[in-house]
Amino acid sequence: MAARLACRFTTGTIRVDTGGRHVTLPRLGMIRTHEPTVKLLGRVQAGTARILSATVRHERGRWFVAFQAEVRRDLVRVARPDVAVGIDLGVKTLAVMADSTGEIRTVTNPKHYDAALKRLRRASRTVSRRRGPDRRTGQKPSRRWEKANAQRNNVHHRVANLREDALHKLTTAVTAEYGTVVVEDLNVAGMLRNRRLARRIADAGFGEIRRRLAYKTRRRHATRLVAADRWYPSSKTCSGCGAVKAKLPLHIRTYECDACNLVIDRDDNAALNLAALAVACTTGTGVAGDQDTAPAASNPRGADRKTRATRPRRKAEAGRAGGATLPHQQQTETRDRTQAEALTLW
Repeated sequence: MAARLACRFTTGTIRVDTGGRHVTLPRLGMIRTHEPTVKLLGRVQAGTARILSATVRHERGRWFVAFQAEVRRDLVRVARPDVAVGIDLGVKTLAVMADSTGEIRTVTNPKHYDAALKRLRRASRTVSRRRGPDRRTGQKPSRRWEKANAQRNNVHHRVANLREDALHKLTTAVTAEYGTVVVEDLNVAGMLRNRRLARRIADAGFGEIRRRLAYKTRRRHATRLVAADRWYPSSKTCSGCGAVKAKLPLHIRTYECDACNLVIDRDDNAALNLAALAVACTTGTGVAGDQDTAPAASNPRGADRKTRATRPRRKAEAGRAGGATLPHQQQTETRDRTQAEALTLW
């Protein structure tokens, strides 16, 4: 796997030029940008932002520059701070949102990958007919193969861009309206092992929805994100009386309660249970906990953990291949070094 084409500038001339269409980077000079930089330029000129570094990377066939800036930003008040919403993610329907007032909304799954699958198959067949690279023989790809491969990559890039735009719009709308957002702690890696649903689950982006909801609720609006326990039976529990079914196969899409005779859609029932969970749970206890209230410890390298010293290298002994020793001759491993001990650099 080739290394990612990226570099980071921390010193030198790093600025957004006046006009909002050019940036200046060290050793590269003035570069015109495809997207306008008016917002960042306005903050820098107003004194509410300070550029710290710039990262240039090649991704999806294009060159991007990302500025790391220190921004003074006020928290934006949400439209309905006292209302909690439960979000049930799915494949047929991307999200079913039910709030604490009883209102239920449905977000259809755009299925960007399925829409582009016909074009992708055609482009893949074209690539397979060309003379591609071969590492075993050292064969170089032909110009026609490179051109066809670039066209196939454009299909993948367009699908990724459409998916990213749709997920940004969904998560931004949710975090700007509700004061509490309840989501499920889905085992996405385990769900992708299902060969019949893996493609659609990956196209929906369950894990990306959870990640974006987390940072948008915390940084932009200072609202609460509650993650239900992975084993919480949101689909098996009746939203009317609270009775729990022993089994509820996935092909049954309508929930019928045997206790109160409630008949409701399976996804709507799960979303209502998640919305009610926000009222029942408390911070740090119960079946769900507030993921954003725990103090974040600054520990990027795990420096507070003890490290185990490596075993000393054994010398080869005569008569034993590889320096093997008998069980009673094996050296014991050194104990863990405490943090207070000083390390010697050789």
